[in-house]
This record gives sequence, structure tokens and C-alpha cells, in this order.
Amino acid sequence: MSPPVLGVILAGGLARRMGGGDKALLPLGAGTLLDAVIERARPQVRALLLNANGDPARFRHFGLEVVADPVPGFPGPLAGVLAGMEAAARRDPPLPWVASLAADTPFFPIDLVGRLLAAVEREGAELACAASGGRTHPVFGLWPTRLAVELRRALVEEGLRKIDAWTARYRLAVVDWPADPFDPFFNVNTPEELQEAARLLAGG
Repeated sequence: MSPPVLGVILAGGLARRMGGGDKALLPLGAGTLLDAVIERARPQVRALLLNANGDPARFRHFGLEVVADPVPGFPGPLAGVLAGMEAAARRDPPLPWVASLAADTPFFPIDLVGRLLAAVEREGAELACAASGGRTHPVFGLWPTRLAVELRRALVEEGLRKIDAWTARYRLAVVDWPADPFDPFFNVNTPEELQEAARLLAGG
């Protein structure tokens, strides 16, 4: 059985470097960036939803529940994490963990969630995030649902926006992946990077 984790794909950004719009809907291979992310995410989690703002109808054909940022003003990925936590708490039964995944990163590891869960248990940590090539990737994180109230308070009352500033308050496990032959956390921010993603996909 899949682990008790709700996956939340973060697609709430403004995609300024791509000219605006929904970066997740850009074409990649036979589908879109979002199709590639869903394909990798679905086997790793108990349930999967999409964090996106605006009219959810544009994502209808993906078959995912769409949840908007619960905090106004496009406060960044932490708002998407909070959306996931609050959705996980509403499930019956509630899911104790949320895994956050970026909608513009089509090649993230197929063992991501399993290794993050194992690291939390092994290290007695409260949170976990991915790393590669000497850099952490906090958008690819594992978050306990029980911290939803604390995260909402930090976003609303403190105006906190940086993921690193919030994870610094807790015991964080960092799980490293090799960046060779390419970085699995390669993400698409520009038209050139979308072309590179297509080339990587074509090359298997």
C-alpha cells in the first residue's frame, strides 16, 4: 500500500520568466509538464492534488482536486504547502504527511517520497527536503500535517515567505540525490530550459 502521504503539486506561481500563464500546461513530449509530474508523483503517494490559483476548470482533464492558496497575495510555495496540510487534515481518515512537488520539475526521483519518509524516521526529524549538486530543494519536501496551524500563523501573522526560514525552526532531514548524468531536480523557468527538458525526455 502507498504511504500515508498526500502529494501536492505546486503550480501557484506567476511564471514571469515564461511570459506568465500556467507553466504547468506547457507542452512536453506527448503531454504537458504537469502530465510528466503527475506520472512520477502518483505511484509515490496515497492521494494527489494540485495547488493552483484562478479558475480550476482549466485543469479539469487532469482529474485532480485543485486547491487554491489559503492565504491571499501569492505568498509563494509555503502557501501551497499549507493548502496541502489543510487538505490532508480534512481527509477521512486524515493523512499525517504532505509531500510537496514542483509542477515545473518533470524528472524528479521516483523514490523521492520513500527516501524522505525514511530519513525522517532514521534521523528523528520533523521535516525533510531533497538536495542535489550541493543545493537543497525545499520545494521538494515532506511536511507533517500537524504543523498546519503553526504554518498558517507564520504566513498570516508574521508575513513569513521563505521556506528556509520556516524549516530552520524544526529538525530537518536533508536527503541527497546524485546530479550526474543530469540533475533530477532540473526545473523549467525559461523557453530554453523547456527545450532542454524535451531533449532529456527524448533521450530517455
